[in-house]
Amino acid sequence: MLRRLHPDQPASFAFTPDNLAWAQGQISKYPEGRQASAIIPLLWRAQEQEGWLTRPAIETVADMLGLAYIRALEVASFYFMFQLQPVGSAAHVQICGTTSCMICGAEDLVAVCRDKIAPRPHALSADGRFSWEEVECLGACANAPMAQIGKDYYEDLTAARLAEILDEIAAGGVPVPGPQNGRYAAEPLGGPTSLTAYSDDRMARNASVALALDIGDTLKRIDGTEVPLVTPWRQIPANADPAPASEPAPETGAGPAPEPARPAALDGPRDAGPDDLKQIKGVGPKLEALLHQLGFFHFDQIAAWTDAEIAWVDDNLEGFKGRVSRDNWVKQARALAEEQET
Repeated sequence: MLRRLHPDQPASFAFTPDNLAWAQGQISKYPEGRQASAIIPLLWRAQEQEGWLTRPAIETVADMLGLAYIRALEVASFYFMFQLQPVGSAAHVQICGTTSCMICGAEDLVAVCRDKIAPRPHALSADGRFSWEEVECLGACANAPMAQIGKDYYEDLTAARLAEILDEIAAGGVPVPGPQNGRYAAEPLGGPTSLTAYSDDRMARNASVALALDIGDTLKRIDGTEVPLVTPWRQIPANADPAPASEPAPETGAGPAPEPARPAALDGPRDAGPDDLKQIKGVGPKLEALLHQLGFFHFDQIAAWTDAEIAWVDDNLEGFKGRVSRDNWVKQARALAEEQET
């Protein structure tokens, strides 16, 4: 299928402050020179913010990652999860049209979308609030036919029920996702034939549906404010307020982060020679050489690092920042120093 950018594009794009902090946190996952690996999550976040993926958004992400615009456009146009044209402000409906759903009535669901939204897929409804498309298998074959609306699946649909769902969304409601015919999950239509003791004591709805209702944002796009966006490799929430220059940034938990402090180093390995630091998962030949340059040759040295010393090493592993915390080197080194397996 030929996928092109929409002819009508906004003049510019900028991440919201929360989403920008989240995006920078994603980039920080990758070592220097490998930031391009963050392109899919950043493009997805841009789409979640705007509803669709605009040319200015694609180019902004490319600039953040040091990519040529065509490289970012190649990714955006390849993956069908990226919408390259405006979508409905209330809901974008994705009807599964693959074998199981087609056999069970997907064409009837498409007819509802043509009638209530727009005659053609990817076209906006007259009020701009709805759009639709037919997609490949969404993996809910046991509950065919089905559609994805927003973040959630609406399964065991009929044409009449889909029409009711669209009317409910148009009125400002959030229809309960999951099976629409009274099924709990994907058990046989006649009721469960195994695990019946569990089924008699189950919750009112399956866990996926219950979570969607608890969150209450089935149709709401991500804007970065739902919950603290934790980036554990940085030890701070990605959308935390910046700390004053005179204070260290807070940790994810309580209390301030430790001021980095250089660990005690050696001029060279002890008489028996250096330990094989590559036994620490996450340490390869380049990292081992870098650790030697910093004066670290033995497991017991790394095993003794404090939080403040870990912070210093994390900041000084050029090209590999954050690896000590991410791969928990200290715990591994303690085990290796005691000749245990990691």
